[in-house]
Amino acid sequence: MEGWVMAIGGLKMLEALLCILLGIGALRLLHKDLVDEATRVITALRLDPEGRFVNLLLDKIALISPHRLKQISLGIFAYAGLHTIEGVGLLLRKTWAEYVTLILTASFLPWEAFELFHHFTWIKVTLSFVNLLVVLFLLFYVRSRARVRGAEQENSRVAEATFSGKR
Repeated sequence: MEGWVMAIGGLKMLEALLCILLGIGALRLLHKDLVDEATRVITALRLDPEGRFVNLLLDKIALISPHRLKQISLGIFAYAGLHTIEGVGLLLRKTWAEYVTLILTASFLPWEAFELFHHFTWIKVTLSFVNLLVVLFLLFYVRSRARVRGAEQENSRVAEATFSGKR
């Protein structure tokens, strides 16, 4: 089971790295024409620049101000910070990290369910399923570790009482 916790910790570190790169990318777009940059990407992906979806996307991108882009970057970096805290804690086998990861991952499940009902995609289904598996695994893992810690504490109390009684 420790291997799975380490894998989750590694996944959290990978997510943190991706968020950091995304945040840096967003900051690099400051003071650039976002619509022009998006059009360049759309053309490189060989999408129809006159398509309805592309026009909707470009209209939304045009509404993003430099101030809003800074806010988005800050949010992405904060999210990366959370993933880093979770990942490092899990990789160092800290009990608090198990609880933090369990709580944070579980807190996003209602939002993911809401998104699935309103905008169904198989990618969202897959990601939500993986997050649900992580929550269920961590719930089981944290409970079993708490039982083991409780038994160890009880054993040490009994041993201490036995040892102090022999004096």
